[in-house]
Amino acid sequence: MAGVFRISFQGLPDPRTGNARRHDLLEVLTIALTASICGAESCVDFALFARDRRALFAEFLELAGGLPSHDTFSRIFRLLDPAALARCFEQFLGQLGEDGAGVLAIDGKTLRGSFDRAAGRSALHVVTAFASGARMVVGQRAVAAGENEITAARALLELFDLNGVLVTGDALHCQAQTAQTILERGGDWLFPLKDNRPALRAEVERYFADPAAALGDAHVTTDADHGRIEVRRHWTSPEVAWLASDRRFPDEAALPGLKTLGLIERTVTAADQRTTTTRTLYLSSARLDAKALARAVRAHWSIEAAVHWVLDTSFDEDRARNRKDHGPENLAILRKLALNVVRAAKNDDSIRARRKRAGWSDDYARSILAQMR
Repeated sequence: MAGVFRISFQGLPDPRTGNARRHDLLEVLTIALTASICGAESCVDFALFARDRRALFAEFLELAGGLPSHDTFSRIFRLLDPAALARCFEQFLGQLGEDGAGVLAIDGKTLRGSFDRAAGRSALHVVTAFASGARMVVGQRAVAAGENEITAARALLELFDLNGVLVTGDALHCQAQTAQTILERGGDWLFPLKDNRPALRAEVERYFADPAAALGDAHVTTDADHGRIEVRRHWTSPEVAWLASDRRFPDEAALPGLKTLGLIERTVTAADQRTTTTRTLYLSSARLDAKALARAVRAHWSIEAAVHWVLDTSFDEDRARNRKDHGPENLAILRKLALNVVRAAKNDDSIRARRKRAGWSDDYARSILAQMR
């Protein structure tokens, strides 16, 4: 394991001084990552796991300073620079061969257990970038004081080479500056158009409702799950010149590079046969036909199932109670590192089963960790 991990993290600045450096920084991080892969969820868990699996760690770590305590883990994660740790995260992905091509979904999530009422600090909100095709988290940035999710997402996107990438986000990110950032990095963007742009939404709704609009046949997909049937109809149009006219309205979209308008109509029939229909509009700088729109939107929502849901159900992220200093942000990065490593393993087990089996069996843990050697 030490090879890829050490190459990626060897430049990480150690925030400790003097006798506090008794434990090698990379060894502490290696233990924490391995423990997280194997089911540990807190600094106390990391220390207990290290004690119980010392023989496993002795295979690839020197442990000259002995085993770190839970206070050592806690102090290191509180003090580490999250930006530096995030850069090492990106290098680690490069060593694993992640290229980030295809659809890159950006989405925010609040770590609900990270609030500190005594210190008057709200729960941490982080923006995650997820390569949908590879099913890998490729970046994370916390929303800093004085920022919001929009500006944090832009800062995160500026870290990537987006050539050949379609960036997707929710309606919050349907902003001219965000679109321009993506184009300047070589990518394309796709955003839904909702009530945060009411005048523009009304204009595009009228366009799709006009019988004169030559939309062609819809691309139709059907899903049946949890006792309900969902039918989705997709249309796109390249007719965008009228949006670039001199007409002015309060939320006029000066979205650079706009090439496609999209519409998805969802009809859901519940188990009791009640039916609801909703329509969502989309804008994109890519030239998308209806089938490509369907694939891209489906890819975007995979971040919910493949990242947020897994982190909450398998890693218990929403109940993580580390609150001090940089601890919440750094441990969120660690969880995403662990998720990537577990997901990259070549077997048919679920994420939950892989973590459990790695916790039960040294041989199984070695099979997960082998890809990092």
